[in-house]
Amino acid sequence: MPGVTSQRSSEFTTPTRDEIVTISAQHVALMETSDEDSAWVWVNMHHVLLRTIGRRSGREHKVALPFWRDPNGVRVVVGSFAGAEKHPAWFLNLADREANPEVFVRVQGGAYWSVPEIVDGEEYDATWAAMLEDRPHYADYQTKTERRIPLVRLVETRPA
Repeated sequence: MPGVTSQRSSEFTTPTRDEIVTISAQHVALMETSDEDSAWVWVNMHHVLLRTIGRRSGREHKVALPFWRDPNGVRVVVGSFAGAEKHPAWFLNLADREANPEVFVRVQGGAYWSVPEIVDGEEYDATWAAMLEDRPHYADYQTKTERRIPLVRLVETRPA
């Protein structure tokens, strides 16, 4: 896409799903205590700390997620869970608008509230294709599952 700066990640080896859960918990703890690049940039990908409310439990949940910026500069996160059969819990919580009319997003050096936009239709196809140019490993994840891997735009709707 014209005018889009590459956000290509370096060579990436996918951890197991169990490792993802453990790594994410450690990553969240690190992100909550530091604004250093070592906490916020992993495998050459910038991350957000996303906070949702459990759709069944009502409890707060936090997850560290890599993001990609769309051509308008908006952060986009991917509900891949490394190609798992089911959507990740953070996505299911976020998609429940009653439990999460908006979500809290912490970024390196700041934070904001977002009414997340689940990308759909032709916009999904264009966004997915553009993202794959920089993050080709997501194509492998899609081959591992029959579900369509969701893309979520985290538009900044109000400051934290």
